[in-house]
Amino acid sequence: MRTRTVRTRSAAALTVLAACAAVLGGGGPSGAAPTAATAAPQAVQQDQQAQDNTCDIYKSVPPSNDDGPAVKAVKAKQRSLVIGVDQNSYRWGSRNPNTGQIEGFDIDLARAIGTAIMGDPEKVVLKPVATADRIDAVQKRRVDLIVRTMTVSCKRMEDVAFSKPYFNITQRVLVPKASPAKNLDEAIAGRTVCVAKGSTAFDVVNGPKKTAKQVVTEENQLDCLVLMQLGKVDATMTDDGLAAGQAAQDQTVRIVDGDTQPEVIGVAMLKSSPDLTARVNQVLADYHASGEWGRSYDRWLKPYMLGDAERYWPVPH
Repeated sequence: MRTRTVRTRSAAALTVLAACAAVLGGGGPSGAAPTAATAAPQAVQQDQQAQDNTCDIYKSVPPSNDDGPAVKAVKAKQRSLVIGVDQNSYRWGSRNPNTGQIEGFDIDLARAIGTAIMGDPEKVVLKPVATADRIDAVQKRRVDLIVRTMTVSCKRMEDVAFSKPYFNITQRVLVPKASPAKNLDEAIAGRTVCVAKGSTAFDVVNGPKKTAKQVVTEENQLDCLVLMQLGKVDATMTDDGLAAGQAAQDQTVRIVDGDTQPEVIGVAMLKSSPDLTARVNQVLADYHASGEWGRSYDRWLKPYMLGDAERYWPVPH
């Protein structure tokens, strides 16, 4: 059975996906992974996270298999569980041009969560949501969950509830291969940098240490890749997972040395539905314990990342 999806796509994304159809269809690595020497060990990442956040970004409700009011309400109405996902991030959530289906690491997880909660994969709908619309989509109930490389932060925890984190990331910078930049600072200082609106990269580039000449914002990080291909921006900042996917998708770009602001990714949902959060946390725990998380990582991400799966599984400090 196939999980239903709702199709939407920006014009920029169409341009890139059409140009890269051969790469997407091939499925093998075609770009360089981030330089291993520049990645911070997990313990160092977590120490810095503790310093950069005034809250506990690992905090969430305890896992539970019980169906509370929010889950029962969904099932009672005989409707689908709608999960917001990405369709423009290679290997995380992108539409395969050969099958028309959205696929990737986050998509595997979204389907696992939806099927476990609803008990029927036919009652799971994957709905593409732009980076800038993730919180709004949850708060206005256009989706029940967001599984879309969404960084857990204190600011966002004021607006939505998060599951236990399910992936470690840091922010990285992509540049055209012709760029003379040797590291992150050289790629940003005095340059025009593109970021997705509403992303953590936006906050980093516009933070206290801002050195960019100009910051361009787009709805999705793939739109930044298009602008970089067209020579309209000098660099793109995004998380290392998405950066690795872009470098694999497009052989004309590369990731520069250096990373910044270690973070974790979680599943987002309404703060008023703690029982749904508890069910998601139980699915995450079971998904990891069963080995499915690791197998999905090996299938979609390992060729482009820095090491084995457990490097990226968050462990609360």
